[in-house]
Amino acid sequence: MRQEHGQSPDEIFDIVDESDKVIGALPRSEIHRRQLKHRAIHIFWLRADGKLALQRRSYAKDNSPGLLSSSCAGHVDSGETYLVAAVRELEEELGVKVEPAQLQEVDYAPPHAELGQEFVRSYLLQGEFHLRLHRPEVDSIVWRTPAEVGQWVKVQPALFAGAFIHLLDRVNVQKALG
Repeated sequence: MRQEHGQSPDEIFDIVDESDKVIGALPRSEIHRRQLKHRAIHIFWLRADGKLALQRRSYAKDNSPGLLSSSCAGHVDSGETYLVAAVRELEEELGVKVEPAQLQEVDYAPPHAELGQEFVRSYLLQGEFHLRLHRPEVDSIVWRTPAEVGQWVKVQPALFAGAFIHLLDRVNVQKALG
């Protein structure tokens, strides 16, 4: 569904309540327009050399186009679990196929304005994988150490997606990245 524009307004996402319990489902465009709570995942991928993959989001994205963000991020489709969404998004965006056990959940963030009213589960992926970028969603990948990323965010925050900055600031994500 997400072809030339990087996303489809017709994707269906679950609407959730304050406890992250499903209470309905609507198209992406309607959920975002009404700022309803829904679910998303972020993946922080560290290579063996200690460098973190930062994704430069496609300029065709409707949210944070061209900005740097986590290695991979996406919405949880209606009826899908967070972990299944993480595995799917990795393959869709980066062409990286992994088993669910290769993703370590490191954080569970409640909805926040910076997160677009999303509950977000963050995962750590470690290792070497071959990339095949899906250009409608991903412009490029930039590799930096977590320390370099932290410094870069402080000096040039406007280059980064707000959700990424919010998640990078969370204690559990910081611990996972060392």
